[in-house]
Amino acid sequence: MTVARALTLYGRAWCHLCDDMRAALDPLLVEFAVQVDVVDIDADPQLEARYNELVPVLVCDGVEVCRYHLDQARARDALAAWAARNAHRA
Repeated sequence: MTVARALTLYGRAWCHLCDDMRAALDPLLVEFAVQVDVVDIDADPQLEARYNELVPVLVCDGVEVCRYHLDQARARDALAAWAARNAHRA
C-alpha cells in the first residue's frame, strides 16, 4: 500500500519553526496515513520570493492551512476533507 502525500510543508533547512511544525505534524500523518512533502524554498528562487519570511507554510491541495506554527484543528479539517475527496482512490 502506498502512503499518499496529502500535505506540502514549505520551509528552510535552517529554520527551527520549520523543524517544529514538521515534528508536530507526525501524529496527524499517522492518524490519516499520509505523508508530507517537505520543500526547501531556498532551492527555488520563485518559492523563496513567494514564501521568504512566511515559513513554515503548510499547504493541502494547494490551499494554505497555516504558517509559522501548526494549527492542529485546521490541519485536521484539511486532512479530513482531503481524505473524503480521495476515498474513492483507496
